[in-house]
Amino acid sequence: MTRFALTLEFDGAPYMGLQRQVHGPSVQQSVEEAAFALTGEVTGMHAAGRTDAGVHALGMKVHMDIDKPFTPFQFSEGMNARLRPHPIAVVGCEVVPDDWHARFSCIGRSYIYRIANRRAPLTVERGKAWQVPKPLDETAMHRAAQRLVGLHDFTTFRSTHCQSQSPLKTLDRLEVRREGEMVLIEAEARSFLHHQVRSMVGCLALVGMGRWEEARVTAALEARNRQALGLNSPPDGLYFVKATYPGD
Repeated sequence: MTRFALTLEFDGAPYMGLQRQVHGPSVQQSVEEAAFALTGEVTGMHAAGRTDAGVHALGMKVHMDIDKPFTPFQFSEGMNARLRPHPIAVVGCEVVPDDWHARFSCIGRSYIYRIANRRAPLTVERGKAWQVPKPLDETAMHRAAQRLVGLHDFTTFRSTHCQSQSPLKTLDRLEVRREGEMVLIEAEARSFLHHQVRSMVGCLALVGMGRWEEARVTAALEARNRQALGLNSPPDGLYFVKATYPGD
C-alpha cells in the first residue's frame, strides 16, 4: 500500500464543504469517487483542514492509501482525468511515509481572504471575492488586525457550531494589504476555529468602513461572546492557501 499526499486546488462554490455531507455534494465525495474510478479501491480522503460551503482552496493537502502500484505522476494524471468536469484539480502529488497524516502531521495552516473594494458589480470575480462597495481603509484594518495576533480566547470569533474543545488559539499572523481594488487579508496559525477567519475579516471590514473604532476589535475579543461579533463575512472570498509540515 502506498500513501499519496495530494495538493488540491478547488472552487468551493458547487459544494456543501470539503467533508462528505448527507445533504449535498462535497469535495471529499468527488475525490473519493475519482479514486475509485481510477483504482477500483474504496479509500478515504483525509485532509489538512475543513472548508465550509463556498470556501475555495489553492493548496489543500490530503492523503489517500492506494494498493495498486502508481507513480505520483500516474496517480495525479489519472485522478485529474477522472475529476473532470468537477472544479477540482490535483496540482501536486508525492509518496509519503505510512505514519504521515495530512491532518495530524500538519503544524501550520494559512488562509487568504479577498475583498473586492469597488462599486461596479463583479463579473469574473463573482463568487470568488466579497464585494464591499464602500471605500476601505486597509491601513486601519491592518492596525486593528494586530490586536488579534497571539494567544487568545476567540469565543467571539467562533461559530456556535464549532466542535473544537477549546476556544483558545494562537494566531501567528494576520496582515491586511491592498492590491489595486482588492483588499487581501492573510491569516496563519497552527489551527483555526470554525468561522474564525471569516469572523475576524467581518470585524476588520467594519473598521475599514469607519463603522467600528479599532479599539472595538479588542473589546469584541475580550467579550468572549458571539453576540459581540459585528459581522461574519461570506465564504466567497476565503481560500485555504497552504498546509505546513515538519521539514517544509
